Amino acid sequence: MDHYYQAFFEKRIEDLHREKRYRVFADLERRVGEFPVATYRDGDTIKDVTIWCSNDYLGMGQHPKVLDAMCEAVKTAGAGAGGTRNISGTTHYHVTLEDELADLHGKESALLFSSGYISNEAALSTLAKLLPDCVVFSDEKNHASMIAGIRHSGAEKYIFRHNDLAHLEQLLKSVDLCRPKIIAFESVYSMDGDFAPIEAICDLADKYAAMTYIDEVHAVGMYGDRGAGVAEKLGLMDRIDVIEGTLGKAYGVMGGYIAAKRNIIDVVRSYASSFIFTTSLPPAVMAGATASIMHLKVSQIERARQQERAQKLKSMLRDAGIPQVNSPSHIVPVMVADPKRCKQATDLLLSKHNIYVQPINYPTVPRGTERLRLTPGPLHNDAMMQHLVDALVDVWHVLGLAFEDNKSEGATADIIPLAV
Repeated sequence: MDHYYQAFFEKRIEDLHREKRYRVFADLERRVGEFPVATYRDGDTIKDVTIWCSNDYLGMGQHPKVLDAMCEAVKTAGAGAGGTRNISGTTHYHVTLEDELADLHGKESALLFSSGYISNEAALSTLAKLLPDCVVFSDEKNHASMIAGIRHSGAEKYIFRHNDLAHLEQLLKSVDLCRPKIIAFESVYSMDGDFAPIEAICDLADKYAAMTYIDEVHAVGMYGDRGAGVAEKLGLMDRIDVIEGTLGKAYGVMGGYIAAKRNIIDVVRSYASSFIFTTSLPPAVMAGATASIMHLKVSQIERARQQERAQKLKSMLRDAGIPQVNSPSHIVPVMVADPKRCKQATDLLLSKHNIYVQPINYPTVPRGTERLRLTPGPLHNDAMMQHLVDALVDVWHVLGLAFEDNKSEGATADIIPLAV
């Protein structure tokens, strides 16, 4: 019988290899003060590489304020929190961070989770399950964590075409106005880098008596006067019922959260199993996240530099004829549209050019839309950017990939302006 199980699992791994989407983890060691350069190890091979796909968008994972706060917290409070939030695991660091997050988003309260995935899964599953006869309307490109939360709620759901307001309204119209409804969507969709029509979605929510739930994980720290996200940038935070975010991207640490009215937070805190039965995040992580949020509430330097870098890279790629998605955000998707050659491209970039980019294949993106997802940051200098573009041109030639004649078209959309 053991042979049967092992053969079954081996076959499933073989399937991934055959489909050219077997994932290999790179052994990377980030070095404080040198990011985005890191040490790469593969057997006897040890070399420096430049990381071009990190979600540490602003380099806050090595910011002195963040590191000092974390080191001080370890010295003061020790390594772990000591339990779940309900049983001795709510430290003053957690309380302070939740207060900072509530203030950041202009909400009455906030709640921390071990990851952004868990915050989406826990919040959506709990809210949709508790609301009697609830219906959830979900954008077709929502993150897997949102999909999991909606599925686990057991609520009736409708999937609307990506950013398609007419389709969303058609679905809303089909449901009794008196039934509880939740519209779940993201502000920045991380694979294409496009924005949701937040204000128009809020208008539909008002019209059809629906709650609004927005995932701002790729936007918090990045947009708005204080880095609260695209909803802040557009002056719409007060129209969003639940704002979900992460501490593991622009804030450079780890964890997820939701911010909302006090009774919404209290009901998720009291009913969500994945919150109740999970050990609390360590005090040092909470201290580092608090320091990062406090810094980015007042500093515009990192955001402004990051957006300038993104715009410059898009222009350089366009001039070189490297095909990219017409993204208006800080995310730069470079299209390959073939899983085998996408993996070959990243392998060549790493082995020949010392550039680390992870191939993005199915199921993260639909088949036929495989890509490299570049995330230029404030610490990528001009020399690094030129090296990346030159390397991509070389790889495109080696693999026989198609170039685009974009030099005079201005095809790449400008990034959303920084609110100052």
